[in-house]
Amino acid sequence: MSDSSLRLVWVYPDLLSTYGDQGNALVVERRARQRGLDVMRIDVRSDQPVPTSGDIYLIGGGEDRPQRLAAERLRRDGGLSRAASNGAIIFSVCAGYQILGHEFINDLGEREPGLGLIDVISTRGEGERCVGDVLADIDPQFGLPQLTGFENHQGITHLGPTARPFARTVIGRGNGTGDGTEGAYNDTVFGTYMHGPVMARNPQIADLLLKLALDVNALPPTDDRWYEALRAERIASATQPV
Repeated sequence: MSDSSLRLVWVYPDLLSTYGDQGNALVVERRARQRGLDVMRIDVRSDQPVPTSGDIYLIGGGEDRPQRLAAERLRRDGGLSRAASNGAIIFSVCAGYQILGHEFINDLGEREPGLGLIDVISTRGEGERCVGDVLADIDPQFGLPQLTGFENHQGITHLGPTARPFARTVIGRGNGTGDGTEGAYNDTVFGTYMHGPVMARNPQIADLLLKLALDVNALPPTDDRWYEALRAERIASATQPV
């Protein structure tokens, strides 16, 4: 890490920022500043090189064609892959999650190579889309409360032997494989299908990224009343009988 600031990189907001996913960058930045951290936020458009010196990288979701364009440009650029090799923290959502895997199905119906940063492969489901609120239990090793989010995807993501599920669903489809898994992670690279934005619903995930980037076990407490009110509202909505 820099001696002067935390470098937060928001990747391709012009292609990958559906369902308010840019809110994830806002939440991570705010929660860092609430702890007195100096934050340098860098928004990298798809016609710009991805810096390799960031501490935390965030990638959102997108439609099928922008997803293909983003994957092509990230492969050609190579900056995000080099950042991962340097130990950077990367958190991706939906289309961004699929891009970080080995391959996914693009808008042309073809297999599109990903970056291979998470050991997953994504295919396209033949049934109904995975749409609706999700509740899931995050991997216990992180010590985080239940995950709440909103999914809207046709993709089916299969985990390879070196990927671990980020969470296991209580409500919702998650990775769409029928095994209850939601998202995946390898070391410091994370993926999820959760929108919401996911950091606003789950600020403890933002704190997890900060702790990993800072290499600390705990952060000073902050006022979480707004976040907890939002969480309570969305969890109650998800658990109410239809």
